[in-house]
Amino acid sequence: MRSILQKPALRFVFAANVISMLGSGMNSAAVAWYILQATHSEIALGTFAVLQTIPAMLMLPFTGVIIDREDRRRLVMLLDAARAVIILIVSILAFMGKTKIWELYLMNTLVAAGFWMFWPTITALIQELTPGEEFVHANTFLLAGIQGGWLIAGSIVGFVYNRIGLGGVLLIDFSTYLVSFLCYFAVRKGRHVVPRPDELRADIEAAETGVERFMREMREGIQFLRNRRSLVFLGISWALFLAAMTTGVVVTPPLSDKVFHAGAVGYGWLNAGWGTGAFASALYAPWLIAGLGAKRSIAISMGLLTISMILAPLSPMLAIAVFLYGMMGSARGVSGVAMNTSIMEQVPQHFMGRVQNTFYFAGTAMQICLALLVGAVAQVSLVAGFSIIGLVYAVAFVSASWPVGAAAPVEVTTRE
Repeated sequence: MRSILQKPALRFVFAANVISMLGSGMNSAAVAWYILQATHSEIALGTFAVLQTIPAMLMLPFTGVIIDREDRRRLVMLLDAARAVIILIVSILAFMGKTKIWELYLMNTLVAAGFWMFWPTITALIQELTPGEEFVHANTFLLAGIQGGWLIAGSIVGFVYNRIGLGGVLLIDFSTYLVSFLCYFAVRKGRHVVPRPDELRADIEAAETGVERFMREMREGIQFLRNRRSLVFLGISWALFLAAMTTGVVVTPPLSDKVFHAGAVGYGWLNAGWGTGAFASALYAPWLIAGLGAKRSIAISMGLLTISMILAPLSPMLAIAVFLYGMMGSARGVSGVAMNTSIMEQVPQHFMGRVQNTFYFAGTAMQICLALLVGAVAQVSLVAGFSIIGLVYAVAFVSASWPVGAAAPVEVTTRE
């Protein structure tokens, strides 16, 4: 692990993720709470979750080619800058008392568009910067940084929201994007593009139009997955996990408000529980994955998420629910490290963006249906809403446990 922190580029990447996630975590919690208080409707929260997936459905089939073709550091910087501007505009509207629900929907739709491109880009960038034998440690630091920021956000957002309101929270998020942008700027100099294999001959590419080349590269990403059953089942688990995790925003605010009557502070405690578990998982995720293997680690994590999600709304007190959220956060941390590492080991660098985007597309398609279903069901029974999400985690457990042959790791090259 120490060797990872000795690389300045990776230090800047991890610092950027801690800082930006602090703002993003506060933004997500504050906006969800504001919408619930303004509408008193789980269906509105379900709509909020669905709208975040629309740009993903439109973009993901195409952005994987861009991620594999362009400088990933510059893409991340562009995404941070664009999201910062959008959030600043809505923050100003909030301070002026002119914020409308549709404006929050639009802001989060546009910010989500950046997120769906950001995450596969940053994963591909870390694969590019990290030696193959350090993938587990690099992913552990990445998830620890993200969840560390989420932990801080969850710990303070309920208290901060009551003092500075939505506008102040969004202004903090804007500031963290600026700092993140500067961190990525310091990662390296110049334009760096992942080299492609020799079989992509220049004479073939020269005969293609830009559209033909783009479409060919998209097809290559799909074709890469054929006959790679281990990778496909991993992708199914990842897509189910992603859909279930992002739908959690539909049921968590009502859990604090309607079950425990704890308001924004209780919502902050639930987020803090999740963040604490996820951050703490960085201490044992490498050891657990080394001992059990990535496949078993993912399966156990999905099982733990299933049980904890179903039990959370049945908790007799807030403290027990916070503990269960901590267990879910821990499972999220371990599974995230194991999944990212497995993908890095099985996918060459020049396919990383396209393969990830295939999994993200499947996950966001599931999220649209899941968020609408959970929102409608939770309006009648919050316990049933939690149970539906738990069942999705259970299917991810089955996919992760399904017996398939292990895929041989690919050779990767790294760039300093």
